[in-house]
Amino acid sequence: MSFLVFVSMTPLGKGESVSKYVARVVDIVDKSGLPYVLTPMGTIVEGESWEEVMGVLKEGFEELKRDCPRVSITMKIDYREGKSGRLLSKVESVQEKIGRDIKSLKG
Repeated sequence: MSFLVFVSMTPLGKGESVSKYVARVVDIVDKSGLPYVLTPMGTIVEGESWEEVMGVLKEGFEELKRDCPRVSITMKIDYREGKSGRLLSKVESVQEKIGRDIKSLKG
């Protein structure tokens, strides 16, 4: 089974640029060892269980909560039984159907 989770955690009231806060969450995701792709609008994380992925995201939230009294979180979750490695295979499947490589973020 596989969980793909798109997540965007944004501290509110911390000014126009929040990349220094986002970097703290991405650091936690990176150190978790889970496959992920950072995009300009959020991060996509892949894991084998709900607990695995949500545990990492909870850790990221707790890191922000230390000095961000308000945090907006957007999530989209795709669960599929019997599949893994979907972080890249979903993009490859679309490219195969188009018949050529397309612009995409590579993991």
